[in-house]
Amino acid sequence: MIHDGHVHTPFCPHGSKDSFIKYCETAISHKLTGITFAEHAPLPRSFVDPTPLQDSGMSWDDLYTYLKEVRALKKEYKGHLNIYVGLEVDYIEGFEKETTDFLNEIGPSLDDSILSVHFLKLGTEYVCIDYSPDVFHYACNQLGSTEAVYELYYQTVLKSVKSNLGHYKPNRIGHMTLVRKFQKKFPIDRSFQTETSSILAEIKKKGYELDYNGAGYIKPLCREPYPYDSIIEETIKRNIPLVYGSDAHQASSLLNGYTELHPKSILAKPNPLRD
Repeated sequence: MIHDGHVHTPFCPHGSKDSFIKYCETAISHKLTGITFAEHAPLPRSFVDPTPLQDSGMSWDDLYTYLKEVRALKKEYKGHLNIYVGLEVDYIEGFEKETTDFLNEIGPSLDDSILSVHFLKLGTEYVCIDYSPDVFHYACNQLGSTEAVYELYYQTVLKSVKSNLGHYKPNRIGHMTLVRKFQKKFPIDRSFQTETSSILAEIKKKGYELDYNGAGYIKPLCREPYPYDSIIEETIKRNIPLVYGSDAHQASSLLNGYTELHPKSILAKPNPLRD
């Protein structure tokens, strides 16, 4: 009896073209009770996506079509699969005002949402930290060490939790240890426990949820969830709700890493933004 709270769609420009129906029927076959379609929200209009194909977020032209199609699915699958209309929203340092304006506009249309960090500000430029090992290595060179990249990433996640993005700010923090995606190629010696504990303390203070993201298990240079077990144990001690998310970008990836979840985990259903 599980709700997958982090599922992408054919509207993702860097994902598969698996249909909504395929996602829904696969979810039912896995005996899921529900899913949150949390497509990557369009990036702020004045932000220049640093990825080669500029495909990190949904097209602005597709946004309302996406919302309309997911709302239709809610009705079609009522009684068979609980479907939440959601978005994965990027926290991008320096673009808080545009993000707040976007959330104020679109928030009333959402059941659920996730706030994630993919982009780090390196001086006057931004990098998509999980794009590739080469981009990660570039960031390490720019900042002087792998540890410095981790420091900046966790600082940015903490800023995302603390940020005032208005009434419709997402109440779930996405893949808080995504910086470890390439850890087997770029190992570190530090635990960064102080940094991650500060993030969890702020999540608890705000009353937010944490995305227990299974996608890291299938990444060959990661092989662990976001976040990993010791952070999950601290999350459980702090009574922070854990919402499982496959972060699936194709229907076959639903339940990514679910069977390997921490055995003490008590998973919560997402707290809807509206009824």
